[in-house]
Amino acid sequence: MRALLALVAIVFSLAAGAANAAETPIRVLYLDQSVGWRHRPVTRPAEGFAPSEAAMIAIGKASGAFTAEVTQDAREITPERLATVDVLVFYTTGALPLSPQAWAAVQQRFAAGKLGFLGLHSAADTAWAYEGPGLDYTTFINGQFAGHPWTEDQKVQVKTLDNHPLAAPWGHSVDLVEEIYQYKRFDPAAVRVIQSLDFSGTPLKRPYAVPVSWVRSVGNGRLFFTNLGHNEATWVDPRFAEQIVRAVRWTAWRARGEDAPNPREQARDQVRALLTYAGESDVEARAARVKDEAWLLDVAVRIAALREVYPGKPEADRARFEAAYGPLLAEVRAKTGR
Repeated sequence: MRALLALVAIVFSLAAGAANAAETPIRVLYLDQSVGWRHRPVTRPAEGFAPSEAAMIAIGKASGAFTAEVTQDAREITPERLATVDVLVFYTTGALPLSPQAWAAVQQRFAAGKLGFLGLHSAADTAWAYEGPGLDYTTFINGQFAGHPWTEDQKVQVKTLDNHPLAAPWGHSVDLVEEIYQYKRFDPAAVRVIQSLDFSGTPLKRPYAVPVSWVRSVGNGRLFFTNLGHNEATWVDPRFAEQIVRAVRWTAWRARGEDAPNPREQARDQVRALLTYAGESDVEARAARVKDEAWLLDVAVRIAALREVYPGKPEADRARFEAAYGPLLAEVRAKTGR
């Protein structure tokens, strides 16, 4: 009953922002297959849909923006099926049984602007062998799961890094209880990060920036990824529902919003993360006053690399981390003032 009431709340919250009635609803195919870890939002009961499946269908109906079909079998994604789909949404884990021909067709339609793509939460914990034309999946989505220090019961603060319509539902800053991933194989020059962790309000800190959601384009195709969606509570949050509606419309070329990469702003976020971790003051102003763009982009790469040497457990050896962290902090302090 509680879940039903929450879905009703979504319906009412989206009514005011429903899509133009003259628009043809966008055709969404939602894949929530788990080859690896299975999350609660994609776990089906004995009968009926998983919570996230029911939510996707309800969000589409309530907004009028899209209709959603759901599947937990990637083999259903064929070149023929893709001809009937406008936006593909993944909430997946592991090595999906997606054929090379199907993935090549996804990329072909995507680059031609005929297929939008949304990745939700564990879509970044998904990868399979692919050597065909175009990009492998991890390069396409621009990041792969590299641990989640922020587990499902921890408070995090998420900030808007970019004034983008897809980040707008959450406001400038929001406190959430969510599982947050960090990433390897993440290229800041390939994407526009629109939300990231704000360590000034997140108890568990790291000295490097952690993106939460981003957008990108490849050819004429648009992609949106968000780390949010681990907890069922997120799926019944009207703000998450609105973000999904906006993302579906944006990736289907029904809405405006920049997709150009913003590596300079991401670099400033790396500086802010490092200074916040160190307990420094006046962090925002100090990061903003850096004018040496070449230095900023270079130091951001070195700060991001701290993830690879950060001790994963309290009892772990910190020597490698401290050897890299100390000189970096001294350099950033000297460049930004104290």
